[in-house]
Amino acid sequence: MNRNLALKIVLGVVGLLFVATAYPGVMQMRRDPALAMMMSLYVTLGVFLLLAVRDPAAHRSLIAFTAWSSLAHAGVMGVQAWLRMIGRVELIGVVLLAVIGAVLLALAPAEQAVGRATVRV
Repeated sequence: MNRNLALKIVLGVVGLLFVATAYPGVMQMRRDPALAMMMSLYVTLGVFLLLAVRDPAAHRSLIAFTAWSSLAHAGVMGVQAWLRMIGRVELIGVVLLAVIGAVLLALAPAEQAVGRATVRV
């Protein structure tokens, strides 16, 4: 399997996973408004990841943002779990977000060289 196809599959799966957080987000709206707000951000990110499946190279910054924000979120949650601020069951989310971040970074399209514009007089 080539790298571009693997990236498209990962973008599709992660996009669908993030969009699927819409339902739990709605269910948590009254009990935990902050969690519902965060879920709305993941749903939005998921929609854009699904749009990026068509042309991942054109959405390099979105892919990088998703990867690095997933790693940052996993890091914060990991520290919170270590300090027992959140339940140990949240470590599942830590691992999932860390894997998403690492895989997206590994498969991210290479930065395209920018050609120099030439002016002819």
